[in-house]
Amino acid sequence: MRSTVRIGVLFGGPSAEHEVSCASALGVARALAGQGHRVVALGLTRTGALRLLPEPVLAQHLGTVAAGRAIDDRLPVTGPAVELRRGAAAGTVAVTAADAPATVHAELDVVFPVLHGPYGEDGVVQGLLESLGVPYVGCGILASAVGMDKVAMKRALRAEDVPTTPYVWFDEPTWRAAADPEKLVVGLRGPLFVKPARMGSSIGISRVADGDDLAAAVEEAFRHDHVVLVEQGVTGRELECGVLGGWQPEASAVGEVRVAGGWFDYRQKYFGDADPMIVPAPLPDEVTERIRELSVRAFTAIGGWGLARVDFLYDEATGDLFVNELNTLPGFTAHSMYPKVWAESGVTYAEVVDRLVALAFARHAARPSTAHPGGTP
Repeated sequence: MRSTVRIGVLFGGPSAEHEVSCASALGVARALAGQGHRVVALGLTRTGALRLLPEPVLAQHLGTVAAGRAIDDRLPVTGPAVELRRGAAAGTVAVTAADAPATVHAELDVVFPVLHGPYGEDGVVQGLLESLGVPYVGCGILASAVGMDKVAMKRALRAEDVPTTPYVWFDEPTWRAAADPEKLVVGLRGPLFVKPARMGSSIGISRVADGDDLAAAVEEAFRHDHVVLVEQGVTGRELECGVLGGWQPEASAVGEVRVAGGWFDYRQKYFGDADPMIVPAPLPDEVTERIRELSVRAFTAIGGWGLARVDFLYDEATGDLFVNELNTLPGFTAHSMYPKVWAESGVTYAEVVDRLVALAFARHAARPSTAHPGGTP
């Protein structure tokens, strides 16, 4: 990888995690610029239109020291409408004016998606970038889709003997057609967690205690997806571990999330008054090592590449560990867990993003010669 790389940071998007993405993108852009790379900021509006952030606006944000909570410090989605097309050189992509394709605003060597939620970390954008034949950061199409879909993820993990919590799932037609819908969750002990199958940042998730209204929780989940997952709750600690790498991924230190109210919801994650994260998590060495080992196994089970954050539930009474979720594009804000656990492991934020760019080029270079121009190994 040459010393100066032209990197498109792709952020925003139509998902409910739009603002989180814009906050993460600012941290990534600052780190890349600080490493000497040329950053081109590409924002997706909530309706899916692509905008090129003007260089003076980007420079102003990159030169401003973040103040306060990172969610209040983000890249804006503004600027002229643009499109991505194959670049003049192999393995590059051109940023062209939407109304004048011959007008090229920039050529990119690699794209760094910082898109959270649907359309960003579910394989959709990854498929677009594959078709353009450009290197990009993070997991490929399949791993992204499996990591985003909680039902598919649990199936993949269980196939590799990675422990997950007991669960059931159903789609909206099944729920509506059931004579007694609540019988669909018979066999699970409360409290229950009701989740949209494909959403992140705890959006649409409800905790249902005994006697609470399961139907209301399911309806809330259906607002975000037509497939719903219902998990048996585990009384225990919430632990998180980062994974970074390609053919031989590495696991980071382990962090812990401690919050009032029993679980880490969207408001707590991004608008809470106090930082609930403890890094490193105070754990026996053998538990820490078990978490790190399971994190790599989970990452490998979905065919991961680049990065992921693996979330665990730890029942101290029994010693059981369960993989709760696998996030293939974790938050990169100043107070996000992923950069914190790597910092504890001796890898700075800037070093993490630089390694991710190198991994993007490595995967692209390893494609079989017979592959589709945008194919991955």
